[in-house]
Amino acid sequence: QVQLVESGGGLVQPGGSLRLSCAASGSIFRLYVMGWYRQAPGKQRELVATITSGGSTNYADSVWGRFTIFRDNAMNTVDLQMKSLKPEDTAVYYCNADSPSRLRYWGQGTQVTVSS
Repeated sequence: QVQLVESGGGLVQPGGSLRLSCAASGSIFRLYVMGWYRQAPGKQRELVATITSGGSTNYADSVWGRFTIFRDNAMNTVDLQMKSLKPEDTAVYYCNADSPSRLRYWGQGTQVTVSS
């Protein structure tokens, strides 16, 4: 069983920055693929970024060059640093954990609003 808790969301002006954090329970965090997804009103949940247990990263085209995903296996955390934020980045952001057996766990989400 894995529990995920996101933090760091809020209101920011276009061009600003936010750093989201996800804290995961358990001692096997290092084995999981971790990711950030987002869901805007009326839209499907979409991938933002993932990071494997070995540190390989993957980003959505829409955030490439602006967002960076990090993980700290000792602290059981994964962060998403967001820069040059745009209004279209507005969404609820969810932390995801993907186990080696392909079980998936989700946090409750944190709201990010980009508006002037």
